[in-house]
Amino acid sequence: MQLTPVPRRSSVDEVVERIRHEIESKGLSAGDRLPGEMELIKQLEVSRPVLREALARLRGLGLVEIQRGNGTFVAETDSLTSCVRMLRSAVTISPRELLSYTELRTAIEIQAVRQVAQRGTAADVAELRAILERLVSIDQPYEKSLELDFRFHRRILQAADNLLMQNIMEVIYEFVLTQMAQTTPSPADNELGHKLHIAIVDAIENRDPQAAELAMRQHMEVVLQRLTAMVDAIEKEPKED
Repeated sequence: MQLTPVPRRSSVDEVVERIRHEIESKGLSAGDRLPGEMELIKQLEVSRPVLREALARLRGLGLVEIQRGNGTFVAETDSLTSCVRMLRSAVTISPRELLSYTELRTAIEIQAVRQVAQRGTAADVAELRAILERLVSIDQPYEKSLELDFRFHRRILQAADNLLMQNIMEVIYEFVLTQMAQTTPSPADNELGHKLHIAIVDAIENRDPQAAELAMRQHMEVVLQRLTAMVDAIEKEPKED
């Protein structure tokens, strides 16, 4: 029997886990400041790009808050998306794994949005618009915008009225949340995402499945491109002996 080597975790995964462990083991509270960027680079012995990607991932998971010009702080627990908060294993999911799950998610959501455009109700449209109105607010805290983004996509699946689709998405629930946490920009920096969400709802309201599919496909393609870039960057990292 010949076994293949177990792949090593990336430097980003290691940094995420070490900072998370430090926050928990030291009993740091919301608002406590982490060491500065240069100090973290020195202590962790990693490059600046690796540290910044790790901090971005921790921010996406709701564990830290990054304040431009002020530093990085432990996030407010009450502001965390409840489902992300409980999924500690999420920090160990690699971008390569997320890419595979996002490809599956893309196929499901494209078909779902077509079905909603064909048979969705006025109530479906009204609820999607209500979620969207809050989602596009640039004053929305980052963690809340992630929660609303997930609720928006989940509502589309509900409106598609296909129990199997919903069940499959529930199975990969953790991966979808983690993907969103790693690839969703802050509300102020997500103008393209907002436009595509609006286009999706407009197409559903106009009962135009082709337009709905196109908007959802464009939206998911942006997500896939971001994940692919993350995978490429990590795989280009020099490997330690």
